[in-house]
Amino acid sequence: MEEKEVKEKQVNKMGPGDFVIMRVVGQGAFGKVFLVRRKGFDENDESDGIFAMKVMRKDTIIKKNHVDYMRAERDILTKVDHPFIVQLRYSFQTKSKLYLILDFINGGHLFFHLYRQGIFSEDQARVYTAEIVSAVSHLHERGIVHRDLKPENILMDSDGHVMLTDFGMAKEIDESSRSNSMCGTTEYMAPEILQSKGHNKDADWWSVGVLLYEMLTGQPPYTHANRQKLQQKITKEKFKLPPFLTSEAHSLLKALLQKEPGRRLGSGPTGADEIKKHKWFKSVNWKKLDEREFKPKFKPDVTGTDCTANFDQCWLAMPADDSPAPTPTSGEHFHGYTYVAPNPWLSNESL
Repeated sequence: MEEKEVKEKQVNKMGPGDFVIMRVVGQGAFGKVFLVRRKGFDENDESDGIFAMKVMRKDTIIKKNHVDYMRAERDILTKVDHPFIVQLRYSFQTKSKLYLILDFINGGHLFFHLYRQGIFSEDQARVYTAEIVSAVSHLHERGIVHRDLKPENILMDSDGHVMLTDFGMAKEIDESSRSNSMCGTTEYMAPEILQSKGHNKDADWWSVGVLLYEMLTGQPPYTHANRQKLQQKITKEKFKLPPFLTSEAHSLLKALLQKEPGRRLGSGPTGADEIKKHKWFKSVNWKKLDEREFKPKFKPDVTGTDCTANFDQCWLAMPADDSPAPTPTSGEHFHGYTYVAPNPWLSNESL
């Protein structure tokens, strides 16, 4: 039997039993994220066989009517390949659950470090924002809108680079289309989403503006304990520009946090290039940035590929088990979910 056929059979048989669960490192609406080690991994594998395994319950997905989102997440992850986006390595399913096997990014969440430091300097925030802009630009070039850019969805790797993750709310939208779904986390949602006016890629640039504001000041530009009042503030009120920031930072924040999407920086025909050319990014060499040649000054304290020191104790304390779930009555929702990342034996296709 040829090597290619052997590999295909191995992939088709792959399932939860091929991975040893080590710890819980996150939790979402549909299940948990585990730190796992692949059994019998290739010794030449730089990851040491260590991955993040995102497990989602089919019954909960169907009940919440999120089947299309979960299928889109898997499909979108197979189409992106970028130095600042977490890569999907495998996907498979059982009768009751969906599984995504992703690179384990062990530096923790970017905002875990922000909360520790209080605020970032403009120089530090510039690097992180530039890497986020580069990642979001890559998505937009492929017709993908992330729609859920928020602190929990930005990780930091062991070298100090940011990595965009969680594509559960992402959607493929062509240039002339609008989506009317209400999705995301309120503090980071663009006014046009909250007002159900229809949105496209411009909504992501608003969220980038909110993230930058939070990095530089320690909190989002609009906050309120009451969700309805928070929405009113985002859609109607002006935000305050802290006096300790440079005029260039003020200029960029005002341009990104523009309530009218058509006037927002990045909304024009050249999109992300408008943002990259802004004077606040003058010192950024975008080519070197994308080649990861720029070395961040801050590196998280990481002891190895399976280090979890930078993750929240509330997750790490959870029982590390993939508990049983009921099997949905219909099995047609997730046909063709299995995937393996390209390698010398397999093409970039679903199996």
